[in-house]
Amino acid sequence: MIKEMKLRGFLPALLSLNLVILTVIASSQTCPADISAKCGDDSSDGWEGEFFPGISKIKYEGPNSKNALSYKWYNADEEILGKKMKDWLRFSVAFWHTFRGTGADPFGSPTKTWPWEDGTNSVEMAKRRMKANFEFINKLGVERWCFHDRDIAPDGKTLAETNENLDEVIALAKQLQEGTNIRPLWGTAQLFMHPRYLHGAATSSEVGVYAYAAAQVKKAMEVTHYLGGENYVFWGGREGYQTLLNTDMKRELDHLAKFLQAAVDWKKKIGFTGTLLIEPKPQEPTKHQYDWDAATTYAFLQKYGLEGEFKLNIECNHATLSGHSCHHELETARINGLLGNIDANTGDPQIGWDTDQFLTDFGEATLVMLSVIRNGGLAPGGFNFDAKLRRESTDVEDIFLAHISGMDTLARGLRNAAKIIEDGSLAELVRKRYQSFDSEIGALIEAGKADFETLEKKAMEWGEPNVPSGKQELAEIIFQSAI
Repeated sequence: MIKEMKLRGFLPALLSLNLVILTVIASSQTCPADISAKCGDDSSDGWEGEFFPGISKIKYEGPNSKNALSYKWYNADEEILGKKMKDWLRFSVAFWHTFRGTGADPFGSPTKTWPWEDGTNSVEMAKRRMKANFEFINKLGVERWCFHDRDIAPDGKTLAETNENLDEVIALAKQLQEGTNIRPLWGTAQLFMHPRYLHGAATSSEVGVYAYAAAQVKKAMEVTHYLGGENYVFWGGREGYQTLLNTDMKRELDHLAKFLQAAVDWKKKIGFTGTLLIEPKPQEPTKHQYDWDAATTYAFLQKYGLEGEFKLNIECNHATLSGHSCHHELETARINGLLGNIDANTGDPQIGWDTDQFLTDFGEATLVMLSVIRNGGLAPGGFNFDAKLRRESTDVEDIFLAHISGMDTLARGLRNAAKIIEDGSLAELVRKRYQSFDSEIGALIEAGKADFETLEKKAMEWGEPNVPSGKQELAEIIFQSAI
């Protein structure tokens, strides 16, 4: 989930001052980066004109199009398996990567600042970014976006002042929503970047931090609800430990469960009907994060009686960090009734950290979409592009190109998955593999009515079992033929 912000956690001094290094932007921008220049009517936040001049609304032109600023595979209103593509995919823009990403990494300073940035982290600058966000969403042709509270509005000197800053930006977002279908796919609280959260938030050893985190989540849930958000996410980047030598793990897990239960109670009290989502990740920035993967998180929910209150937001890059494929994590969530949302990204197989790249692998996208189709879709969740431009990509146009590529990849994956399902060969291969359990004794086993004595008698009667081929190569051929 929060990747650019996590990465910048390596540069605390830089982040605490919210410094922005201004860079030269491509000359194709109509409105100059100098906000004192005149290119439109006066606006209260100091920006004039379009944020993305020269880029019109992105349209579907088909796979033969040579226009980079067009969709080749994503045709929003086209029906696939009885549902429009836009309803299968429910794309969302991640505010933090798209509008707060600077290209900084642990070894280098920021490489990009967009023309509308003025070098401050003021409320007026936050409002300008929000306007840019809505223009981008509209031109991209999607209807959803995701945010962290501190990404969209700056900290104040006190919690009360910080809440006032957030309210001012949220009021603008509410105004910009009017007359559109644009709403947050989900909101969340940023509980990992500020120094107060160095020991965690809900798992902090300090009760004052626990209370502050609760107040922050309370407010973030309220504004998500106010904007008509469909979900609310918990990502515990610092809910874990660096060493067990100074950690009471049971106490921290108990505290985390109480915190999440309080969030459930507050959701019900304010009438928020959206889904609460937990986003598993094994590590980074902590050595060990408590919601390591989907199975670990499910066990946690079961232990503390929270399984009916939460679903999971599965991120593909987190899956690989935990030693799994994205498909594995999606299937683990799906078969347990927990698949609620997907953070659509990928990592580099040669790099051992959370690189948050846009997914461009058609094969992986096809596997992802097989899980989504078997899940009946993701609504009220969707696909959030928790992905960022590469450090070396510095043109405003690159923001569009990255999202177009990611959307087309998943759209092509949807088309491929539909072909596999309609063909039926793969499903038939799987059915045949397990057909011995379609027998009378197999039915008793699956109903929990076959005891060891009964099974021993059958084993004596049948003798040595005949074990057929698993046909893995055939399954792979069927899959590859679809993509």
